[in-house]
Amino acid sequence: MSGHFTESDFIPLNLAVLTVSDSRTEETDKSGNTLKERAAEAGHRVVEKAIVPDDVYQMRAVVSRWIADSDVHVVISTGGTGITGRDSTPEALQPLFDKHIEGFGELYRTISLEEIGTSSIQSRAIAGLANGTLIFCLPGSTGACRTGWDNILKAQLDMRTRPCNFAQMFPRLLEK
Repeated sequence: MSGHFTESDFIPLNLAVLTVSDSRTEETDKSGNTLKERAAEAGHRVVEKAIVPDDVYQMRAVVSRWIADSDVHVVISTGGTGITGRDSTPEALQPLFDKHIEGFGELYRTISLEEIGTSSIQSRAIAGLANGTLIFCLPGSTGACRTGWDNILKAQLDMRTRPCNFAQMFPRLLEK
């Protein structure tokens, strides 16, 4: 165990969930609802949830509003990370990043390889930091959201995970 951080209790974070889809509604949004449910089960607060079409500017508008809100600590998006013509989540959100978290996509695809084989190469899962807000972009399937949450995000958003985690970095994420 690292001595860098002191022992701590669980601290809930405020999350916003974005579903990127041209066809899903609140009633049919299994992926977004899976993320919302899993975050709540882990003890976090989902303070907002939105569904937007796979449109670069609509995605940027919603996420820009969230990263400007100091009450939103984490944004998790689902959908739009594939390679088809309409998939544009990475193109929409990467320009907002102050820092990229390259290892997230690499780790996601490594874990996904065990679950779905070489099809994992089609995922462009990414993550970054924007204005002190963590942003994680997952593929749009419910299984992909379970993979990302259960195998990466649940632990990394928990202050108790050792030797380190993303939750320990608040409020230091805005340091210059």
